[in-house]
Amino acid sequence: MWFLVALPTLVAVGLAYAYVRARRAHARALEERGWLLERERETAAQSAVDAERARIAHDLHDIVSHNVSVMVIQTGAARQVLTTSVEDAEAALLAVEAAGRDTMAELRHLLGVLAPKGDSDVLSPQPSLTRLSELIDRMAFAGLAVDVRISGDPCPLPTGVDVTAYRIIQEALTNALRHGDGVKAEVTVRYAQHALRVEVLNTGPSVLTGGRAPAPEGDGRGLLGLKQRVAVYGGQFDARRRLGGGFRVRAKLPLERP
Repeated sequence: MWFLVALPTLVAVGLAYAYVRARRAHARALEERGWLLERERETAAQSAVDAERARIAHDLHDIVSHNVSVMVIQTGAARQVLTTSVEDAEAALLAVEAAGRDTMAELRHLLGVLAPKGDSDVLSPQPSLTRLSELIDRMAFAGLAVDVRISGDPCPLPTGVDVTAYRIIQEALTNALRHGDGVKAEVTVRYAQHALRVEVLNTGPSVLTGGRAPAPEGDGRGLLGLKQRVAVYGGQFDARRRLGGGFRVRAKLPLERP
């Protein structure tokens, strides 16, 4: 009789013990899964940064190689047309020419290792804000209306800054086309004495009004690369969702003046 009375209690205790063990095992499985997902996100983010660094290397290779080539050619020409025998001047020109050739060779070696091999864009025109209208036309053809506002006095930009500004607008508009509502985007470029400011706004659903959830953060891995690129020039970069819906990308790129 005692055994029959205690049996339900023992069964209940056994079930409770099994339940606790199952909950602990489930918690450990969730923790392990979360750790694996975090590792995957970190790996994906690092891959995006590495890919953008390779792209930066390619752009810098074109920029520096062109400038150094011009320096070498002009310096060599100046040495040939000298009408006086100022030995010190000629020695200085020879030194600049030799330094230019050595620098170009080193850059080709180092950046050539970082740049992707067999890139199909090698012969494509250099990205530039002077070609912004072509990008806007392509976006309009794809279905995204873009308003462009230029303020300040447009001026020649350092090539690296020019390329970076174009890449920011390109990436932001591409994300707007993919993840926004595809209705409208606004691009603002502000020229100032000491900095170039770029801002891209796009419309999109808002979670506050019951719209669908925005695209996951992982889908905007290109933004990590843009942040890395802007940091190369000592600039500031900010990308975030707008409270009323859509996305905003801002960048400030310092301009060195003589």
